Amino acid sequence: MEVAMGRLAGQNGKSDDVKSFGKRMVTDHSKANDELKSIAQRKAFKLPTKEPSEKWSSDKVYMNMIVKDHEKDLAEFREEANSGSDPDVKNFAKVVQEHLDLAKETQSKLQ
Repeated sequence: MEVAMGRLAGQNGKSDDVKSFGKRMVTDHSKANDELKSIAQRKAFKLPTKEPSEKWSSDKVYMNMIVKDHEKDLAEFREEANSGSDPDVKNFAKVVQEHLDLAKETQSKLQ
């Protein structure tokens, strides 16, 4: 979902910060998706797929959605990182935190 919406942000965003953020989401999440697929395959775990449910409407709507999505993802990764023992999951929690911080910074520039 982040890759698809990131592409739309890169194409349709009005703010250069939003366009840049969208492009970073495409790059980082494409790489992360490949890594997660590899990890899941090694551990015989099937990953869910999530298609964007929204169409592009504005920079602000996109950034609000991304912040909310990354807050949810971070909570899930942190729970697993704290209670689990898998170092791969713990590393992904760090990446999600970085994205959330950047998303909030970009979001604050729009208000």
